[in-house]
Amino acid sequence: MNHLLTSEQRRDFARRGFSRRMFGRLAALAGAGAALPFYSEPVLAQLSTFTRIPPGAVRLNANENPLGPCPEALEAIQAVARNGGRYLFEMTWDLAESLAAQTGLKREYVEVYGGSSDPLHHTVLAFCSPTRPFVVADPGYEAGARAAGFIHAPVINVPLTAGYAHDVKRMAAAHASPGVIYVCNPNNPTGTLTPRADINWLIANKPAGSIVLLDEAYIHFTTEPQCLDLVARDQDLIVLRTFSKIYGLAGMRAGAALARPDLLAKIKGFKGGPLPTTGMAGAAASLKVPGLIEQRRTYLTDIREETFAWLRSRNYDFVPSTSNKFMLNVRRPGQEVVKALAARNIYVGRSWPVWPTHVRVTVGTREEMAKFQAALHDALG
Repeated sequence: MNHLLTSEQRRDFARRGFSRRMFGRLAALAGAGAALPFYSEPVLAQLSTFTRIPPGAVRLNANENPLGPCPEALEAIQAVARNGGRYLFEMTWDLAESLAAQTGLKREYVEVYGGSSDPLHHTVLAFCSPTRPFVVADPGYEAGARAAGFIHAPVINVPLTAGYAHDVKRMAAAHASPGVIYVCNPNNPTGTLTPRADINWLIANKPAGSIVLLDEAYIHFTTEPQCLDLVARDQDLIVLRTFSKIYGLAGMRAGAALARPDLLAKIKGFKGGPLPTTGMAGAAASLKVPGLIEQRRTYLTDIREETFAWLRSRNYDFVPSTSNKFMLNVRRPGQEVVKALAARNIYVGRSWPVWPTHVRVTVGTREEMAKFQAALHDALG
């Protein structure tokens, strides 16, 4: 399988201290496309106790957008489905060009993927190694750590600050030569923001040779400054975007990595084959809808704040979020409450080891949140 890697990739793996056995494993991965073992379907279930959710249940467990695709995206998806027997590579190229135009980046700074999980994992494979750790917030999104574990790269967990932001100074000082410093902003699971000034500081002060991986999957739920100007200035930065959240295309799989071309080149070697045409069509159509982001942000923010007001009125403890999910402190083992709510047909997210009494709750529709409130009151008293 080694012939599937370029000579530069082989030299890079050698420089990063991979053993001959792990080198072969990575070579096999490069030829395996999307069939990577650290994010198979059971893993994507996010370690949930429940792998099957019954019809009619309230789904508040996966940070999905209950609004789903917009009408324009649905129309485009239905139209392209008639040509489902074709790969239609040009749709991927067209989406990349549209995304570049909307973000103000050059076309070569944009690489389209089936969601943002692929480039997240591939960035870890490309830049981490047994001697180049993966640095992540705690609690934080675990997918990158699983990819790091697969290649035996150390994972360094850095607690969030007292204000629930990434502690960028501790992350920068966590290791002399990390491969990737991962910042999810707003953070998953807490939904909290790390200020732009802190991200600027991290990029300016990180160890030489490391990459900042900035996951902006949830950025459209906020009005915070985005960081694509740093990409345009050729910083050591890869920004991830997805159409799964604000655009409601989670099941359609569309996303992108945005970075200077040499960084994209390092992760493209792990990329699989053609992307789903339905995802490409839905994403491209969504980009063209005026005011879509603002309308959906307002809708979900209003429901989130109404939910927070209800929680405060009943003295529930939670982490104030700026996103479409939040962490609720149930003051007992979180999985007990997850199971109790599931028994009432309400499915919420999991707990994190560092916060065992918190559970993650996705913001749903008003009707769904009303059902969640009633079930929570019934389960907890």
